[in-house]
Amino acid sequence: MAKSTKAPAKAAKPAKPAKKKKARAAPLPLPVNLPPPAEVKPPKALVAGQGALEPFSVAPASAEILDGLWRTVESRRHAGDVEHSHSARLLARGTPKVAQKLGEEAVECVIEATLGHRRNTILESADLLYHLVVVWVDAGIRPEEVWTELARRQGLSGVAEKAARPKALVRAAQTTKLP
Repeated sequence: MAKSTKAPAKAAKPAKPAKKKKARAAPLPLPVNLPPPAEVKPPKALVAGQGALEPFSVAPASAEILDGLWRTVESRRHAGDVEHSHSARLLARGTPKVAQKLGEEAVECVIEATLGHRRNTILESADLLYHLVVVWVDAGIRPEEVWTELARRQGLSGVAEKAARPKALVRAAQTTKLP
């Protein structure tokens, strides 16, 4: 007797009953001597492009703003007021945390740029530059040192600059795949 290769037909599934909306649980009873809580309205949600992230009415800024930002972060480091200063709090957590924050902001900036979100790329770029300045302060690097290095590279082709890098850097990294 030959076996049939056809699978037996499956029975149709019965229709699922409509889900009932869950009733809200009754509020817990308050102690007798407490007045009922005041009705609290939740805050309005910020809509993209509104509220705190609106452009300010300020004059266009230049790269000199980074020098001022460095002075501010450096002064916060010296003051050490971790209760009121984000910069002081971040610096107090040590170099690994400072570097981690820079990396996080770099990734967020790359994501926004990749998605083509111009406004968010600007916002994340500002965060990235702030955290880069915090890294400089943590490492004892003054902005002038970075500006000097940029000036040194100006006019060099990327290929020539890369070829001029110390060979010890390539050996220390144990790779020839450096950018």
